[in-house]
Amino acid sequence: MTLDELPRGRRAVVTALDLRGGERRRLMDLGLLPGAAIRADMTSPLGDPTAYEVRGALVVLRRGQARTVRIRETEHADSPER
Repeated sequence: MTLDELPRGRRAVVTALDLRGGERRRLMDLGLLPGAAIRADMTSPLGDPTAYEVRGALVVLRRGQARTVRIRETEHADSPER
């Protein structure tokens, strides 16, 4: 499953990043590392970009960027807070 498929309010764990180079480094600097917990927090009115909570910070990614982040969903019971 990729991050762009994670429904708002749901939690997951990052398993891999499917890209190389500078963009990979940027995502890793933002905390998107294998094993990191992540939650889909807010979506823009048109559905792109989406804000994700990672390590206590909000990281905003466009759908194309989120598609490069592999995840494993961990929790189904969260309700959207916003």
